Amino acid sequence: MGAWPKAGKVGLALVVAVTVMLLSYFFLIETQVTNLETAQQKELDLRVDYQKKYVMAINLELYQQQMLEMEKTFSVLLKQLPATHETPGMLDDITFAGTSVGLTFVRINWMPEIEKEFYTELPIQIEVIGDYHQIGNFVSEIAKLPRIVSLHDFVIQSREEGNQSFSVIAKTYRYKELKK
Repeated sequence: MGAWPKAGKVGLALVVAVTVMLLSYFFLIETQVTNLETAQQKELDLRVDYQKKYVMAINLELYQQQMLEMEKTFSVLLKQLPATHETPGMLDDITFAGTSVGLTFVRINWMPEIEKEFYTELPIQIEVIGDYHQIGNFVSEIAKLPRIVSLHDFVIQSREEGNQSFSVIAKTYRYKELKK
């Protein structure tokens, strides 16, 4: 090797140097670079997380205020839903609303309750006879009730006597207490 030409010695030295650099990179440096990239990504994630929490902490008082307002609104809405002992009173209110506008009741029946996730539907099948204005006034009086009552699946049919038959399903709702 000592008798090699200068170009051969330089070439061999370069090959050995490149081989040592590549082996050093793959065995020593590559894992450190990967660890660094992972740490940098984790740092970015933590910064974003910190910024989100910082914004929440800054607005904590506002969030607490909004929570109190939502609880007040929720309690007002819950008061519009009848309790178990108030459902017969709903039937009286609906009957009064119909008779006060001059309708004649043909049928008013409770239908089976329908259980939902947070509430229970209490449907009432109603059939009345009257003219269009009386039916419109009846619907208006139902809307004025202090409890939530929605009207579904209504049918208006003309009768031989000149008035109309109005069939509707009125639904009121009862809040279902969450079991702990």
